[in-house]
Amino acid sequence: MSNNLDRFKNDLAKLISLGKEMKFDLAYRGLERQKKEALDKELREYGDKIHGSFEKNYQRWFTEACAVLKQLVPDRLPEFIQLYQGDGKRKEINVNTYRIQDWLRGMRVEEGLSLRGRFNDFNATQMLFQTELEILQSVQCRFESSLFDMAQLVRADLFDSELDAARELAKNGFLRGAGAVAGVVVEKHLAQVCLNHNVPVRKQHPTISEFNDLLKTAGVLDVPAWRQVQRLGDIRNLCDHNAKREPTAGEVDELIDGTGKLCKTLF
Repeated sequence: MSNNLDRFKNDLAKLISLGKEMKFDLAYRGLERQKKEALDKELREYGDKIHGSFEKNYQRWFTEACAVLKQLVPDRLPEFIQLYQGDGKRKEINVNTYRIQDWLRGMRVEEGLSLRGRFNDFNATQMLFQTELEILQSVQCRFESSLFDMAQLVRADLFDSELDAARELAKNGFLRGAGAVAGVVVEKHLAQVCLNHNVPVRKQHPTISEFNDLLKTAGVLDVPAWRQVQRLGDIRNLCDHNAKREPTAGEVDELIDGTGKLCKTLF
């Protein structure tokens, strides 16, 4: 059975594969006519087939790539975005300020610029995209890093053991105890997610709700995901603090299963 890590790897591989196609499209179009004719027939046929792939696919590719970087290497996301849109306060367009967004908008530097200010906007776009693709490819190295695998596996094993204990408690009728154990796992995992995304946590012992709000404000969680976590926190509070009624077996099962899913889908 594939796990969440496998899904991330597969999605990333598809995204990188599309990026390589887009990169080849740019490179092929950048060749002079005689150089194209010198290429192998199969390469020429492929280049003609994917002509325009860069412009056609870039916006979707960029959006999906940003989502991957935000989850796995958030410290590289600002650099990645800057290669696309640059500085909105720039005073002039030159080889240092030209960005991929300019190319996609049809801005060609040959028009309206002095001879001194001209540069090859096509080559600039190629280099900018090459850097973006290399940033995305670096995520694969993170997956392959023994330190990453060790940390993830140890944490996952620990959480799985705690959730197994919670299930055993629930099975034997200790619903409040099971909910309390699962709630601790939620808190630990959300604390790690905050750390992964450099979200500052000022309180010494934040609640699930407080972690949840911090992650939503930082843009790590969207509204549906925030509501799901809030639901887990509500059930946990029912198990820990509510003396007016007992939690039901269904609620505790929902908390345990939801916690397991959270640990496998949010990093």
